[in-house]
Amino acid sequence: MANAVYKIPPVGEFLTFENREEYIEKGIEWSLFTARSVKDDLWYKTPYYQGKVKLAGYQAYSNGFNTIVVEFEDGSLSCIHPAFLKEMQSNNFGKELLSGTVFDATSEVTNDTIEMPVEDIVAKKEEKPKEKKPKKEKKPKLALPEDKVHFTAKIKEFTAKMNHFTGEEDEVILLENVQITGEAELFIGDAWCAYSKTLKKLELEEQDQLEFDGKIVDKKFNKEILYKVNNPSKLKKIVD
Repeated sequence: MANAVYKIPPVGEFLTFENREEYIEKGIEWSLFTARSVKDDLWYKTPYYQGKVKLAGYQAYSNGFNTIVVEFEDGSLSCIHPAFLKEMQSNNFGKELLSGTVFDATSEVTNDTIEMPVEDIVAKKEEKPKEKKPKKEKKPKLALPEDKVHFTAKIKEFTAKMNHFTGEEDEVILLENVQITGEAELFIGDAWCAYSKTLKKLELEEQDQLEFDGKIVDKKFNKEILYKVNNPSKLKKIVD
């Protein structure tokens, strides 16, 4: 019988999770679990094998695609498409044959094979062709100052963001026209910050023009809002 598990080792170094928060964020992004039901062990299933694996990390490609790297109980590693690992968590997985390319487990794995995008080498269900949407150009990353700086900004919206640790939503403020002023001026655009008890005392409203001190960090709210202002202080409303 051929080997029960066909493994595709990661090429070179792969990205590991910086902390528990990133682990949870990526797991939710790949639909492997929810914020209220975080899993440290996941199922890995083949027609001849069923066992638990851990998320060891992932490999990122230039097109934005991620390949998950899982670790088996014996310490060996393998790459797998996120959607395929998600399907393995289903109780019905394996009851129907998946369509797509199936590899002979006795065949040789070469570097050329490993470097192929994983979506081309895992078994996938047939999908109806979808119309390709034009890709949005990614915004270039800004060189952010490390120290506290002075800002001007406008309140765009009061909203909430899921906290993956508590499973509850935290109140936040969305800002627009955010700009660092002073010697090193820099236009940020959109950003967000926590709506703390201190800020609530100021009775802020949407469209308020503000100036304040704070530290800007690379932490996204969503795909459009990529930066967060930490610990805003000395906040003043700008009156025209």
